[in-house]
Amino acid sequence: MTPFNYAARSADPTDFIREDLAVAHREAWQHIAAPGSWLSGEKRIAVAEETRRARSCALCADRKTALSPFSSSGEHDHSDVLSPQLVDQIHRVTTDAGRLTRAWYTSLLSEGLSAEEYVEALGVTVVAISIDEFHHALGMPYEPLPAPLEGKPSHYRPSGAEIEEGQAWVPILAPGRTTPPEKDIFAGIPPGAAPNVIRALSLVPAEVRAWKMVSSAQYLSTAEMRSFETKRAIDRSQIELVAGRVSAINECFY
Repeated sequence: MTPFNYAARSADPTDFIREDLAVAHREAWQHIAAPGSWLSGEKRIAVAEETRRARSCALCADRKTALSPFSSSGEHDHSDVLSPQLVDQIHRVTTDAGRLTRAWYTSLLSEGLSAEEYVEALGVTVVAISIDEFHHALGMPYEPLPAPLEGKPSHYRPSGAEIEEGQAWVPILAPGRTTPPEKDIFAGIPPGAAPNVIRALSLVPAEVRAWKMVSSAQYLSTAEMRSFETKRAIDRSQIELVAGRVSAINECFY
């Protein structure tokens, strides 16, 4: 069966999902299944699985209602594929992202997680959650995750990535510090206007590309965001109203 077969969802011709969304979601699933820069295909699929498992994790539920997430102890509900550090990262990002701290991030590094693995897992997490929540909002079951693909991670790290104090906990790129292999991630963005949501993933450029592909279909491309004439089924002011309300409910930093 073709994954993300939205055309078969409804016989009502007015109740349709654009084909470009289906294409973006299929390509994102292929991206998650393939070996990445720092994680194997098996581990990347495990990351996506953990984002789903986190929603019913007893420890995460306890932490969410606690005054401090650090006052609850125990073990996450988890598989045995990923390290405890990656599991904790994925569950916290999925269920309680508003209370992450630099001290917590630093503790993950001291326990053996690399900044590159952290960023790659973050990229997989946000893409998987975006697609899952798309389905949830439309009352559709989650798409089954694909089988992982064989192969080794590339271990590609942009040479210009570095820590910028006050900007991010992880090494990031600026448009002026890119080399040809990753220059495309800032394509079409004026100097000084690179969105932080892109720079946050820039240590692993492949995850920026995946996020831009999904977000351009589900929301707007970087170029469209800068034009207030952009329309979809609703106009730009309506788009921003919905986006702002959803961001507030989800306690988005922005």
